[in-house]
Amino acid sequence: MGKGDKRTKKGKINNGSFGNSRLKSKNKKKYTGAKKKEETAAA
Repeated sequence: MGKGDKRTKKGKINNGSFGNSRLKSKNKKKYTGAKKKEETAAA
């Protein structure tokens, strides 16, 4: 029950896989880039 066990969450994280013990998030948002702040006019 460690990193080599594919049926545990720790093993799936180590292996880079998903399944019943490590579910993929269905509503993950895509990265759209850094939001630019509006430059304020310094008077």
